Amino acid sequence: MATALAEIPAGATFIDTFKKSFVDVPVDAANSNAVETTSFLEAAESLTTMFDVLGGVAFSPVKNDMLGNVKKIRERQLAAPADSTTLQSLVVNELKTKKHVATEGLLWLVRGLEFTYLALSQNLDKESEELSDSFRNAYGSTLKPHHSFLIKPIFSAAMSACPYRKDFYAKLSTDHALLTVKLKEWLGALGKIVDILKTFLSSKEAKW
Repeated sequence: MATALAEIPAGATFIDTFKKSFVDVPVDAANSNAVETTSFLEAAESLTTMFDVLGGVAFSPVKNDMLGNVKKIRERQLAAPADSTTLQSLVVNELKTKKHVATEGLLWLVRGLEFTYLALSQNLDKESEELSDSFRNAYGSTLKPHHSFLIKPIFSAAMSACPYRKDFYAKLSTDHALLTVKLKEWLGALGKIVDILKTFLSSKEAKW
């Protein structure tokens, strides 16, 4: 069943319908770039609505995978709120309990976010490129190396089912110039957070 897309107000873009934008996720530069947990999870959930625009059925495995990882992180946050105000503290404190469900969830979620970030950034930069090519390239360098031979065809099918770029962007806003500005701002914030979390997750303190 197709998910109903959010109503876009006049003079706005699809980004404006998000419950939380990555632009608004607090990152504490003075505290090793600590990323605030609640805002990050809401921004990640908001991002998954983009897959409804790309093609609800084909992209449902991608969306469900990311939402499943959000759920794992949120469950840990609810179980130990005082230890989970930032993603970094959540991971460090979970690993002290000899468990890594949320930590592993964050690792996979960051891969999914990087996949989305690279695909959309590349597509915005290359005006002659179709979405299916941008997403296929991004998949090859982010999720594909970690996927089993059973999962790869499911994700590859989603890439092939991408709409034409003109149709996709038209669904995001009638004002293409405004949309480009908003998308670049949102992708810039997303890319920064992905880089911070990738660096943290590859550090010794995030290993299990």
